Amino acid sequence: MTVDTVALIPRRPFAWKEFLLQSWFVARVSLLPTVLLALPFSVLTVFTLNILLVEFGAADFSGAGAAYGSVTQIGPMVTVLVVAGAGATAMCADLGARTIRDEIDALRVMGVNPLQALVVPRVVAATFVAVMLSSVVILVGLVGSFVFSVYVQHATPGAFAAGITLITGIGAVVIALVKAALFGLSAGLIACYKGMSVGGGPAGVGQAVNETVVYTFMTLFAINIIASAIGVEAIS
Repeated sequence: MTVDTVALIPRRPFAWKEFLLQSWFVARVSLLPTVLLALPFSVLTVFTLNILLVEFGAADFSGAGAAYGSVTQIGPMVTVLVVAGAGATAMCADLGARTIRDEIDALRVMGVNPLQALVVPRVVAATFVAVMLSSVVILVGLVGSFVFSVYVQHATPGAFAAGITLITGIGAVVIALVKAALFGLSAGLIACYKGMSVGGGPAGVGQAVNETVVYTFMTLFAINIIASAIGVEAIS
């Protein structure tokens, strides 16, 4: 299904209406949880890092650590956790309900390819929204880290701002967005596959939703390790 879906993405006609509806849906259910998760993750990272920097007498470099953590790990990770927990599960439940009601088979009888009509726009929407949300998480993480470092741990505002680009450049940002796109792509593919292969009635839909979350998280960590290793080698 993955190969067929990727092959159908550039083909016409593309289901733009379904893509826009799914993009809006995933963004609507994921935006607030993403922001609420980004703040504590960023603050916890900065708090721990600043304690070490103060011990070494290098508190002025708190911005460098905050930027590197937010861009390389917190942004993509928080994004896919929310997309997998909210958007992907909803996609799986929707397609699973259509499957057990024989709507997918009805589309095939009418000569409509369900992969092109339903799966492709959902996968592309999950990928697109994951990249957009990752950018929001990075921005929120940097702002939250700045406020916490300056007003709670008394770091110097100018030094924090100057350290943001010290070890985090455009290459790290590009790799972070690529990771977010891969996370969103894998979440969409897993959700659609589990939804399209549901069996056993309504109980099977619930089981497929649970499996979607578990498999997506497992895939997330595997992709993160591989992409991070490749990214480090590419930057260096």
